[in-house]
Amino acid sequence: MVPGEPQADSRAESPDGASSSPDPRRQALVESLRHRYRSAEARGDAAAKQALFKEAVYLGIQPDAFTGGG
Repeated sequence: MVPGEPQADSRAESPDGASSSPDPRRQALVESLRHRYRSAEARGDAAAKQALFKEAVYLGIQPDAFTGGG
């Protein structure tokens, strides 16, 4: 640790955008996105899915984390 230098975030990102350390807030966000994505898929609601992708980008969550892709 060097005084005056910015410190790197100690959490490593995995390829799917998931943090290597368990983060209950992030897990809850992903579960919420997953639930709403499945609901939008069942309704065939493309606008809702697009809104979820935008929300995920804003939150820093990769779409594969909640769409089941990858």
